[in-house]
Amino acid sequence: MDEQSPIAATLAQVGPRLRRVRDQRGVALSALAEATGISKSTLSRLESGQRRPSLELLLPIAQAHQVPLDELIGAPEVGDPRIRVRPRVHKGRTVIPLSAQTGGVQAWKSIIPANQNQPEPVTHEGYEWLYVLSGRLRLVLADHDLILGPGEAAEFDTRLPHWFGPAEDSPVEILNLFGPQGERMHIRAKPHSQKKPPA
Repeated sequence: MDEQSPIAATLAQVGPRLRRVRDQRGVALSALAEATGISKSTLSRLESGQRRPSLELLLPIAQAHQVPLDELIGAPEVGDPRIRVRPRVHKGRTVIPLSAQTGGVQAWKSIIPANQNQPEPVTHEGYEWLYVLSGRLRLVLADHDLILGPGEAAEFDTRLPHWFGPAEDSPVEILNLFGPQGERMHIRAKPHSQKKPPA
């Protein structure tokens, strides 16, 4: 790591900050060692900068002092958190990327026009999550034919043949997450073949 970088500078200040917080509270090194389960020598090396700080060490210290972790670390201020996104059209669908990083889990918002309603199942590596914002979405997944309304979500392995698009003659707006792995959501949808009896 570049010793002139903001991260390196922040890490270099963790030791003195730990010592200052402990002194302000009038806590002896031995008492802190007893409270955290971290040896006195390790705490001493942390405070002197001879030991690199890690979460395994800093979390118990923050808990013992009852201070937020970022107060111990003195993390640098984050930059502007807003993501500048530009909608693009991909295969007739308007796609708005919501994640700035490349690789890993990708998030985007998709607006699928009403005329994109003919199933053309595809397969590829990965895992996908869908959340319907507005309209009604038809999801064809292997042998399943499902309809999802606003507020409903689905997840599936994209190695299975799949397609999704409008269930009606109007656009559907969805959020997508796609990646190799991640926290699973629960499918909440009804089979397309189920129809309510007339009132």
